[in-house]
Amino acid sequence: MSLGDYLLFIISAILVNNILLAQFLGHCPFLGVSRRMDTATGMSMAVTFVMTMAGMITWLVQYYVLVPLDIEYLQTIAFILVIASLVQLVEIVMAKSLPALYRALGIFLPLITTNCAVLGVAIININKEHSFLDTLIFSFASALGYGLALVLFAGIRERYVLVKIPKVFEGTAIGLVTAGFLALAFSGFAGLASH
Repeated sequence: MSLGDYLLFIISAILVNNILLAQFLGHCPFLGVSRRMDTATGMSMAVTFVMTMAGMITWLVQYYVLVPLDIEYLQTIAFILVIASLVQLVEIVMAKSLPALYRALGIFLPLITTNCAVLGVAIININKEHSFLDTLIFSFASALGYGLALVLFAGIRERYVLVKIPKVFEGTAIGLVTAGFLALAFSGFAGLASH
């Protein structure tokens, strides 16, 4: 692929085919940690690290372990083990170096293990038969798209305290409505893919 193709590939993964808002993967942490900008930013960084590393490692596991041994049917289990190990690593590092953020993320940090966006990106890489470089780029760009959506959503949700929200929309309801509008806004980028 040329440099222009890679640029389109990256923009597509971040905006057009956003893993969260266009492919609807990974909503649990999206709704759970988006009430405050600091926790959303921390979760974005953690997901970016885990998703990028998981994409690369699962690609290596697929093509250097599962395929040669003819055990591709163990793909999901192998990928989940890789992701769980990476999340453990992130937890250990974050608990030692950023204890305040570690406490703020609470239960949502271990939930990255079951974040279907991380597993989804790993499986998409294999299903689309991406090369190792394409896997690295797609995983990182998808993680950036996830982080962008999460931080934008947190910024909007922090403004809820400044407005009067009708009683029936308070709490999760207004969050889901806002997520829907954010997904609708991101669908406007679909025209970029055709040019």
